[in-house]
Amino acid sequence: MTVSEPAYALVQDPETDPHRVTRWGKVLIGLAVAALVIPSVASFVPVPYAVLGPGPITNTLGDISKGTPLIAISGTPTYPTAGELNFTTVSVKGGPGDRVSALDWAVATLRSSDAVYPVDQIFPPGSSAKDVQDENTAEMVDSQQEAVAVALTKLGIKVTQRVSVADLPKGSSAQAAGIRKGDVIVAIDGTPVVTVDAIRPAITRHTVGDKVAVTVERAGRRQTFQVVTTDNGGQPAIGVFLAVDFVHPYVVDIKAGDVGGPSAGMMFSLGVYDRLTPGALTGGADIAGTGTIDYTGAVGPIGGIRQKLVGAHDGGADWFLAPADNCNEVVGHVPGGLHVVRVASFDEALAAVNAIAAKKTADLPTCTGPAAT
Repeated sequence: MTVSEPAYALVQDPETDPHRVTRWGKVLIGLAVAALVIPSVASFVPVPYAVLGPGPITNTLGDISKGTPLIAISGTPTYPTAGELNFTTVSVKGGPGDRVSALDWAVATLRSSDAVYPVDQIFPPGSSAKDVQDENTAEMVDSQQEAVAVALTKLGIKVTQRVSVADLPKGSSAQAAGIRKGDVIVAIDGTPVVTVDAIRPAITRHTVGDKVAVTVERAGRRQTFQVVTTDNGGQPAIGVFLAVDFVHPYVVDIKAGDVGGPSAGMMFSLGVYDRLTPGALTGGADIAGTGTIDYTGAVGPIGGIRQKLVGAHDGGADWFLAPADNCNEVVGHVPGGLHVVRVASFDEALAAVNAIAAKKTADLPTCTGPAAT
């Protein structure tokens, strides 16, 4: 074997090789590859977390789609209005039927507007996507009914409750006695049931093993069943799940779109009230807010208040009605330019909107205290 030059000449001097990669070059290449590969891999790796972020706001005084008002009322005159009474939402990623990737988690932890929770803190363990949707839908329907009841009651319109059996656990004492799903409960031990709140005290006056006379209305006929109470955590119970309907003379249809849960209740009640009263309740102002509401008018706390504050700000609202019980989460987290008013009842929310409309806001209560961490 012959060669045209010495064998050693086939090996380039490492110090003069133009194609040589230095140690630092290798490091930079490794970092570049990692920067490309790690996010790609992380986007496919699921983690057991849920991410809450700001969602859109929706004007209860507007249309849910072209020509279809979000709040439609028939059976009584309604009035044109102006301004906005927006309910706020939270976007949720993760949970049943969805997943949060390691990349989603990492990005969310860097965003001040997002919150990351273990998924079991947001969704019941073992629940399915359908379970979550069904619960959110039921809560939305209930919040709308209670909101309508509050607004009509405030206007002096008679509203009555109808308490019915929503479901019965298999083998419950009520089922054994003959009570069925859909029965309307009209009396306990001969005392008429006026509100759902009257039922529990009427049952807990008994001891476990006593018989309770439950009168129901079924297909237009009244029947009384003797139900033996059973032990439920140390309290007597009859084994029924209850549903409450509110009976009034009008038809009020609220179309909230693809939104669930109970937290829009307060804003719905203000929207219904505005539609049924002459003039613009807001005076043309853009107001957002959140909070559950029950038929007594009490405003309750909600989840995701910080994300809703950001959503309201980004949606162009100037004012935000916040449940008093959420104030500890509000302080220190109000976006610049957004004014927060603390409310604990429908009456307080209504008074706040009237003050904003009249531009007399100096004395409106707000959330105060040490900055939240």
